[in-house]
Amino acid sequence: MACAALLIPRLLRGSVGAICTRSALWKLTSSTLRHLAQTSVMKSKRKTDHLERTASVIRQEVVAAAKVCGAANESPSVKSLHLLVADQDFSFKAGQCGVYGNGSCSALKRKTTTRVGVMLPIPCTLDSEVEVRVGGDFFFDPQPEDAPRNLVLIAGGVGINPLLSILRHAADLHREWANKGCGYEIGTVKLFYSAKNTSELLFKKNILDLVNEFPEKIACSLHVTKQTTQISADLKPYITEGRITEKEIRDHISEETLFYICGPPPMTDFFSKQLENNHVPKEHICFEKWW
Repeated sequence: MACAALLIPRLLRGSVGAICTRSALWKLTSSTLRHLAQTSVMKSKRKTDHLERTASVIRQEVVAAAKVCGAANESPSVKSLHLLVADQDFSFKAGQCGVYGNGSCSALKRKTTTRVGVMLPIPCTLDSEVEVRVGGDFFFDPQPEDAPRNLVLIAGGVGINPLLSILRHAADLHREWANKGCGYEIGTVKLFYSAKNTSELLFKKNILDLVNEFPEKIACSLHVTKQTTQISADLKPYITEGRITEKEIRDHISEETLFYICGPPPMTDFFSKQLENNHVPKEHICFEKWW
C-alpha cells in the first residue's frame, strides 16, 4: 500500500494542479508506504486543459486507485493532500506527470524521496477516492552508466512540484554514491525558484534541508517578486527580491548541464528561448507547462 500527498489551492471554481514523481522507477508493494504530493491551482478562466495540451504524450496503462487519507496547509493558497495507493504495479519517475480517471490533472509528490507529475480533480475531501495514471516525458531518470550531469532547475509558483521531485531524486543519488560508491554519479544541482512572496514559496523547508545536507552539491536561489513583509533570518541568505534573470541562468551554461523548467507559460517560453539563443542543445532543455 502506498501513501501519497497532494497540493491543492483554496478552492474556488475550476482548478488545475501538478504532481511530482521520482526519477528512479519505483514499484509499490503491499508492504511499502509511498507518499506522493499533489498540487492544484485555481484558474479564473478555462483555456485548454492539461490533458488537451499533452494529448500526444505517452502514459502508462496502469490506472491506480487512490484514497485521500490526510491534508496539510503548505501556504495560504495551497493545501497538500495525502493519497493512499495500493496497486503493486503503480510506478513513476521523478518529475513525471499523471492524470486522474475523470480527466482532471494535478501534481503528486512522494513524501519521502520522490514525486510524480499530474493534474488532480478538485474539490477533494478526506476519504475521497480517485484514480491516478502516470505519464509524461518530463523526468530525470539517469542510468549508472550515463555520463555525469549538472542540473539547473527553474521553477515558478506551483511549478516547483515536478522539480522538487527531481531535486529529491538527485539527493538520493548523492547519498547512494557517498555511502556505497556506486550508482549514477550526479554533478551539482542549482534550483532557481520564484514566487510572489516567501509564504508562497512551497516546500522551502524541504529545499533548505537538502541544501544544508549537501552544501557542496546542491544550491538554491529563492526569488520573491511582491514581498511586503520582513523576510525571516533563516530564509534571508537564500532570498533575492525580483525575478530570476537571464544572466543568472546563463552563468550556469555548460556542456555537462541539463536544464529543467516548470512554471507559467511566459516564464517557461522565455527561459527555453534564451537557452536556445545561448546555443544550449534542445535535448538539454526540458520544460513542462501545467497551465
